[in-house]
Amino acid sequence: MSAPSDDAAHAAGDDARQRRLDGPRIVLTLYALLTAVGFVAGVLVATFVDGLSAPALYGVIELPATALGFSVYGGVTIATVLGVPLALVIYVSRRIDDPDAVE
Repeated sequence: MSAPSDDAAHAAGDDARQRRLDGPRIVLTLYALLTAVGFVAGVLVATFVDGLSAPALYGVIELPATALGFSVYGGVTIATVLGVPLALVIYVSRRIDDPDAVE
């Protein structure tokens, strides 16, 4: 009698483990971690490098030459550089399998 319940518990554990290791979840977690690294790198640069000029986000938006300004610059730059190609990959991968997507 205990064997079926053990098998069911083992299968439920495998399902939970598989959901945690789902591909899109891993990619989004890595994206968030790398963006956080960009924010931290900006703070570290502003803290340990002297004589920095103010960063310009996207070459247009002037940010202050403070730890906060460099943090925003680093995080938003990494988020954009990684996020735009990631969004394109997601868009193409969802459309390519759809036979009605191409008209």
